[in-house]
Amino acid sequence: MAERLALVGMMGAGKSTVGAMTAGRLGWRFVDVDDEVTARSGSSVGQLFASRGEQAFRSLESACLAEALDGDGDTVVAVGGGAVLDAGNRRLLRDKATVAWLRAAPPTLATRVDDDGTRPLLHGVGGPEAVLTRLEAERRPLYEEVAHLAVDVDDLSPAQVVDRLCAALAQAAS
Repeated sequence: MAERLALVGMMGAGKSTVGAMTAGRLGWRFVDVDDEVTARSGSSVGQLFASRGEQAFRSLESACLAEALDGDGDTVVAVGGGAVLDAGNRRLLRDKATVAWLRAAPPTLATRVDDDGTRPLLHGVGGPEAVLTRLEAERRPLYEEVAHLAVDVDDLSPAQVVDRLCAALAQAAS
């Protein structure tokens, strides 16, 4: 049976960067769910939100996540930050993958996230840090629900996060 490592966490936690690096180290396939949504829709996440709404984005996100977790071969999946809002996605993650929560504090996330228009959820009252603080509080219990392990990434380089993920996978396999 193929192995699956799914990375969850807030925007800016490093899921895409760490996911690609982890897949490279393990020799596994890498799937970024947001990239899959963009490829299928022909639009950026921001454009999709603007033209078709969040519900259309979430529906496509769920389909892409399901396919990533069902594909052939060992796979690292970078899961969109809000995918855990859907109960079906949470069930799928728990049942089909080892889920690692890349946990970061909102001030760290705010320094890592560019407000370049590609992240539609950042446009709220109080600016990016306030929005991230609110979103993190809402999503924290959902990340806790699905995560088999958590890595606090605030003071770690991407390579250090990869080291911790690979060590946890090795420990789980033994």
